Amino acid sequence: MNIIVCIKQVPDAKDVRLDPKTNTLAREGVESIMNPFDRHALEEGVRLKETHGGQVTALSMGPPQAESVLREAISCGADQGVLVSDRAFAGADTWATSYTLRKAIEASGEFDLILCGKQAIDGDTAQVGPGLAGQMKLPFVTCVQKIRNLDDGIIQVERMMDDGFDVLELPVPALLTVVKDINDPRVPSLKGKMKAKKATIKILSAADIGAEEQCIGLAGSPTRVVNVFTPAPRGDRKMFTGSLEEQVDQLVDQLRSYL
Repeated sequence: MNIIVCIKQVPDAKDVRLDPKTNTLAREGVESIMNPFDRHALEEGVRLKETHGGQVTALSMGPPQAESVLREAISCGADQGVLVSDRAFAGADTWATSYTLRKAIEASGEFDLILCGKQAIDGDTAQVGPGLAGQMKLPFVTCVQKIRNLDDGIIQVERMMDDGFDVLELPVPALLTVVKDINDPRVPSLKGKMKAKKATIKILSAADIGAEEQCIGLAGSPTRVVNVFTPAPRGDRKMFTGSLEEQVDQLVDQLRSYL
């Protein structure tokens, strides 16, 4: 079974800041980590490999330094890492990112399952997984909290809902996005770290994957951030002071004035 896990290198949440000129995330000088949701997708891919056989390929689109998260993925059980990296990809929105990942996957050969984290903690859009499935015309399920069974070309999963979960079946090849409840990611072993250190990360450029120039990067993004600002406070505001009981009494008196 060939499993592809899409992994994104993201800025550590405590260091996130915006470039005032481009209105995109500033990544230089900011510590980067593997997107937490993708870590759970990776763990699930490795578990499926251990149960059903096959291999896990960790795939990432990003700058050269994103190679570090692919080595981390290999240390946690992935068999190989592929980095899609080219200056032409810079500034891509979710559509352009989905397109680029699609072209990279198509250039990499056959697969049975694509796993993604539910969302990235930098953009929080949760659009790339479904967007990739849509571009590849694959059946997909989002917010998967458990893979129940995989047999005879059918995968059965539980999708997290506000009031419980749905049980769904879909044919493979397919794409799943997972939530953190699905598993507890393993800690890299010493053997895994040694393997990751020696591993060769395959680098693919825009030309290597046959990407069309008008579909990648900022130029190929149909959406973009044009302004970032802190919303100004609106409406009348009143601050209550004193003990909790005194504040409650003040609130009640204020509400009575509207009756």
